[in-house]
Amino acid sequence: MKMLFKYETKIGIFYIGEQDGRYHPFFDGQSLGSYAHDWQAAEDLAEGHTFSIPSGIDTSTLGIPNELEEWEKIEGASY
Repeated sequence: MKMLFKYETKIGIFYIGEQDGRYHPFFDGQSLGSYAHDWQAAEDLAEGHTFSIPSGIDTSTLGIPNELEEWEKIEGASY
């Protein structure tokens, strides 16, 4: 899994990674879904429309931006 973007929140860092042409939002080592486009992963995290995170937090309450331009781009990181 190649990590492409990260965004730090009050509960920890969320990542968006790519593997086999699919984009996955991650939190605490757990995939929160699978998307055809990276922007879809960011949008669903921002709106709280992902698989549940272990603590049951609604991601729409964390201030996660739905625009990838507001995420930090990661160069060459793998997970």
